Amino acid sequence: MATYVNNLRLKEITTGDEDGTWGTSTNTNLELITDGFSYGTKQLSSDANQTFTMPDGTADATRGFYLKITSAGSLTATRTVTLGPNTVSKVWMIENATTGSQTITIKQGSGATINITNGSKAMVITDGAGAGAAVFNANPTEAGAGTVTSVGGTGSVNGITLSGTVTSSGNLTLGGTLANVNLTSQVTGTLPVANGGTGAATLTANNVLLGNGTSALQAVAPGTSGNVLKSNGSTWTSAAEAAGYPAPTLVGTNTTATSASFLVATAGSITITLPSSPSAGDYVVVKDGTGAAATTNFTVARNGSNIASSATDLTFDKNFAEIVMTYINGTIGWSV
Repeated sequence: MATYVNNLRLKEITTGDEDGTWGTSTNTNLELITDGFSYGTKQLSSDANQTFTMPDGTADATRGFYLKITSAGSLTATRTVTLGPNTVSKVWMIENATTGSQTITIKQGSGATINITNGSKAMVITDGAGAGAAVFNANPTEAGAGTVTSVGGTGSVNGITLSGTVTSSGNLTLGGTLANVNLTSQVTGTLPVANGGTGAATLTANNVLLGNGTSALQAVAPGTSGNVLKSNGSTWTSAAEAAGYPAPTLVGTNTTATSASFLVATAGSITITLPSSPSAGDYVVVKDGTGAAATTNFTVARNGSNIASSATDLTFDKNFAEIVMTYINGTIGWSV
């Protein structure tokens, strides 16, 4: 009677057996031997541990040298893949191609196991020791670490130009991130704006920096005490704060006010919404600009804050009226 006790589970024909059919069995064995050097895929049928057993004398992907493990669904935890029978001693290159970003654990018996993270590959050996069989990592390892202190020549790597001798006393990474560069002592020159710099060698303390396209940053000095940044429509300058009300803004549609704004309503049935999260001292000036508020009033919405200690919106119904609303605190809200 034939046996299958070898590491590829090939049919071993008993002497004198299979008269007239041994050629067929031999050819099958030869095909299975080539399968042992081939590529195969096995799929976890569910989100659970599973055993893949190399069958006796018949083709199966488990026999392949390169074994790709996939999954029918997304895995939710680390799953164990047991390679059987536990008497097979073999080398596999195994790829974790499962979905769900989980690790798979390769096992044969109760001995050692190997973890393969999702998307990774590992060369493993099963020792075929039976119930206590173990799996070992057979990935090639570096024989020893050397040290390169300088590299001579010219060329470029990812836009970094090399000329002469490049010397490193730490880690020098080319083709990715340039590491271990001391920006204080090992970098010279001015980095242009187009390359992420300022285009300036020095920056005066307490100046305000202004963008200037791809040219060097501009700066505005503080000027006289009490000055504010003032726009002239194209740039900013340091200027004295204007006295009195802010310049009026005509509004004829729904709008949200900002602190220190002067809004003149030019239409009725609109809503002017007060600022959210105001601070004590913030103010808004609201005026009926058309003299029609008594006929077609408009609303000043409180936006979460009280108005004159009341949690109600203000209805503006006095012709040509002008109200200064100043925020006091959370209880009073906006004083009018």
